[in-house]
Amino acid sequence: MDRMKCTIVDTSSSPYAKLKPVPLSAVKLKDVFWAPRIKTLREVTLLVEYEHLEKTGRIENFRRVARGDKNIEWRIADDSDVYKWFEALAYTLAYEYDEKLGEIADSVAKDIVSAQDKDGYLFTYYAFNKEARWRDLTRMHELYCAGHFFQAAIAYYRATGSRLMLDAAVRLADHIASIFGPGKREGVPGHPEIEMALVELYRTTGSKKYLDLAKFFIDERGKGLVGGSVYLIDHKPFRELDEIVGHAVRSLYLNCGATDVYLETGETSLFETLLRLWYNMVEKRMYVTGGVGSRHEGEAFGEDYELPDTRAYCETCAAVANIMWNWRMLMATAEAKYTDILELALYNAALAGISLDGRYFFYVNPLADRGKHRREEWFGCACCPPNIARLLATVPGYFYSTSDKGVWVHLYAENTANIELENTSITINQYTKYPWEGEVELEVEPSKEKEFSIFVRIPGWCSEAEVFLNGKPLETKPVPGTYLEVHKTWRRGDRLKLYLDMPVVLVASHPWVLNHACRVAIKRGPIVYCFEQVDNRGFDVWDLIVPRDAKLEAFYTPELLGGVVVVKGRGYATDSSEWGNELYKGISEVKYSLKEVEFTAIPYYAWANREPGPMIVWVKCPLIS
Repeated sequence: MDRMKCTIVDTSSSPYAKLKPVPLSAVKLKDVFWAPRIKTLREVTLLVEYEHLEKTGRIENFRRVARGDKNIEWRIADDSDVYKWFEALAYTLAYEYDEKLGEIADSVAKDIVSAQDKDGYLFTYYAFNKEARWRDLTRMHELYCAGHFFQAAIAYYRATGSRLMLDAAVRLADHIASIFGPGKREGVPGHPEIEMALVELYRTTGSKKYLDLAKFFIDERGKGLVGGSVYLIDHKPFRELDEIVGHAVRSLYLNCGATDVYLETGETSLFETLLRLWYNMVEKRMYVTGGVGSRHEGEAFGEDYELPDTRAYCETCAAVANIMWNWRMLMATAEAKYTDILELALYNAALAGISLDGRYFFYVNPLADRGKHRREEWFGCACCPPNIARLLATVPGYFYSTSDKGVWVHLYAENTANIELENTSITINQYTKYPWEGEVELEVEPSKEKEFSIFVRIPGWCSEAEVFLNGKPLETKPVPGTYLEVHKTWRRGDRLKLYLDMPVVLVASHPWVLNHACRVAIKRGPIVYCFEQVDNRGFDVWDLIVPRDAKLEAFYTPELLGGVVVVKGRGYATDSSEWGNELYKGISEVKYSLKEVEFTAIPYYAWANREPGPMIVWVKCPLIS
């Protein structure tokens, strides 16, 4: 089968997109950070998840439907778990074909399609109950699962050229379009997802009715068709939303769909809403890790500055959705602020969702813990494991884009990329030890001399940066949080070199985040740090005080946690055992004794991979001098 250009979100012909994707198969990662994770995904995670999907009956449900067996073993959204895993599998095949995984994909694709009804309907739970179909959009996940099926089918088609699942996706989409739409049945999905999938189906097939249906589902929101609740983002029409609310994953998936519709229609009112929601999230409702969703109740966004640590929900799926939305906003605007958030969530909130060995998963990602929260092999509601898998499978596709002006470099890691730009092949070899070091070198090799621009991202976290072209400093001073344009006639062997200052910094939060009062977190480059008890013997990490003028040093430790940069310093620890069983004391009775201690912080994504113990991100610091 001929492989196609396998892109995450194909905005190549979208009229309102400023950037166009580079196929993920065009980028080969060779670094010490991402390349091993892609290898573990291929050799461990996808196979482990496949075993769980088989063991729990999720794949078998499709076979049961095909043979007329009505004993469906079902939990809410089970079909979507298979689809997300399959999407990850397809993207992995596009990146580097593996015969064993290819055989599994072909077999499961046939199983899925075999369960489709003659009228195009595909949802295993209602396979034998036609009267119940499309009757409970608030709670049932028919449209949600359909969306994930579309995305899996498109990825499989682009990765392998097979139309087996794509043709089935078209049949299902046509079935849905025959029921819902203007002049037909009113309705919106209780769990948004289908909106962005329909737009991608439109981009793949060219059939405008899928774009129209995506727009219809967004336009119908706020009419009370799924209860009118804030939780379901049904309390207001989408264009009237002024704060990001509700179930975090639902909210962000809805924003992804609305951004995709904007990229095709250019409707300014949609984009104005998206900007309001983005600023509200980033400025008032997002964790320092890029995680979102502060409440266990409803897996939801909280109020402004409601960002608890120990009871943070920060669902792994919400981190994945945050990356997906910011990628779309980047495609729409070419603005680095979206890449900054994408990178933040990628290296911290999302990556924490999977263990270093690729076998265990977090559903919830707190920022402080007493040693009880551990990753699990699987979940009854297993949305997060396949979601983090499909994110990892698409990582190579986030590094580069193109535009009419040239090539855009979004993320940094050692890789080789083969990029097509206006009938010219351009190879970019990237050399770096990012995210552990801030030195990045780009070797540019066009197939022929060509005049164009290379836009290199100067991360927002970087206070000082230098850029050199063929050994000479550029006259233009790099500005953090922007893309620096380097325009010239490029020749083979031209080199761009970036020096991104990467000091260890203490970060404070807005004073209205009450549980962070007089506390700081540690960041270095894109990485957020935490303190784990296993690295800090002799005191409880919850008792740690880091002076605001502490001398913090970074050390690369290749033998620790797969190779990480740790941060070391000296501070103080109180002795909370002095309180005994007392919960409150008069201030005159409180006499803390301080002892000087040496502390070690590790990247937040790597916590809970060793022995259990307390963990904390935000530690005490005397901020008032």
